Amino acid sequence: MSRAQHTGESMDENGYAETDPTGRYGRFDEVLGKGAMKTVYKAIDEVLGMEVAWNQIHLNHLLQSPEDLQRLYSEVHLLSTLNHKSIIKFYTSWIDVEQRTFNFITEMFTSGTLREYRAKYKQVDIQAIKIWARQILDGLVYLHGHDPPVIHRDLKCDNIFVNGHLGQVKIGDLGLAAILRGSHRAHSVIGTPEFMAPELYEENYDELVDVYSYGMCVLEMITYEYPYSECTNPAQIYKKVISGKKPRAFYKVQDLEAQRFIGRCLESASKRLPAKELMLDPFLALGDFDDKPESRNDIQKPFQNDNIKIEDLQLNEDLPRTNMTITGKLNPEDETIFLKVQIADRDGDVRNVFFPFDIVSDTPIDVANEMVKELEIADWKPSEIADMIDAEITGLVPNWKSDNPQSAHFHMMNYQEDHYDHNNPFSPSSSSQVSLLGSIASQKIDVKPQSGHWIQGISIIVNNCLEFILLSKKLMLLLI
Repeated sequence: MSRAQHTGESMDENGYAETDPTGRYGRFDEVLGKGAMKTVYKAIDEVLGMEVAWNQIHLNHLLQSPEDLQRLYSEVHLLSTLNHKSIIKFYTSWIDVEQRTFNFITEMFTSGTLREYRAKYKQVDIQAIKIWARQILDGLVYLHGHDPPVIHRDLKCDNIFVNGHLGQVKIGDLGLAAILRGSHRAHSVIGTPEFMAPELYEENYDELVDVYSYGMCVLEMITYEYPYSECTNPAQIYKKVISGKKPRAFYKVQDLEAQRFIGRCLESASKRLPAKELMLDPFLALGDFDDKPESRNDIQKPFQNDNIKIEDLQLNEDLPRTNMTITGKLNPEDETIFLKVQIADRDGDVRNVFFPFDIVSDTPIDVANEMVKELEIADWKPSEIADMIDAEITGLVPNWKSDNPQSAHFHMMNYQEDHYDHNNPFSPSSSSQVSLLGSIASQKIDVKPQSGHWIQGISIIVNNCLEFILLSKKLMLLLI
């Protein structure tokens, strides 16, 4: 029996609400679909690492006698033998005695039922309808050609499942299927009234009832209208079906070839063609298309509008740019400069970025390149930003030379608009410790004297050492 977590109890450590008797499949609480008798949950196959569908039916809805249980075993065995690209894959099943449920695992579909899919995507070409119709009919050919033949008996768009990313549809919900033995006739009334053939009500039918239901499916695919939606109760539907009256939606089909094909499916049992013969109908001819998703010959142009000219793109037109300003502030105590970059994006959101600028080692173009990279400014050229920095520094230090060859050292600090604290150099309460530390961090001692100029090299070393000692003393005094 399965290890179930009953309602109100917590999930197990893997997040499962329930596992199968072998522990291979774990069921989640997520419901994929729900009907009158069955609930379908998402589950995982731990062995293959594959998502599957966990179908659960309460046995009090299914079994009333020992014969019902034997029939269940027979139908499960049948499902396990079916293997076709248009039939949903069945993996395993078991009965949970404690919970009185019948559980079975099938493949999972990503896009729900065909009815849901068609309602979601109403603007599809008739070619797509034909591709779906061929796949479904191909599945019926397989079922009806099975030994013994299999009748679905409840074929409708709610029981056809879709993998939308593949354009793939498969027949599912074979739980009502009947195994035809001996006389190849079935004798029970079961199904959905809107899709039931007239002979189903007479309790004497064969696999052609699926062809009738299939015609109603194609009708719904084309009109995305439920058959006989003009009727208000099953009795009205029954009267129309028995009298041979077609649903109102049939007369809404504008494609005459499609209407003719549906009409052939809805003929009386004596005139209705079997699925295998219907596959030859001209309506299902796909031309350059193939009903196999993996091998469709749908050759499209790699570039749909390769006749565009460069002037059509109007690339020279001025586009809205990121609103950016740069302002500077000089700390008179140690002559450290802090720059504030204010950036407003196209949505109006503003952010401020503060960073120190060392007039000895930093250059505008190096800092500008770093800004473009770090701040992801795509619509400003580094040279434009460098000009803004150069103008701001020159305004603060008129004798500063912007052609300093030293490498830039760029230290950014992000702040929200109008938010100040002790780390903000533009705040009145900011201390000189921040400026001094920023100044020390941005210093770079680069001693590479040229050949023949060793005296000049020693002089540079001495000057840098003295400068470093003075800065260290300042730092010690501030820390004291």
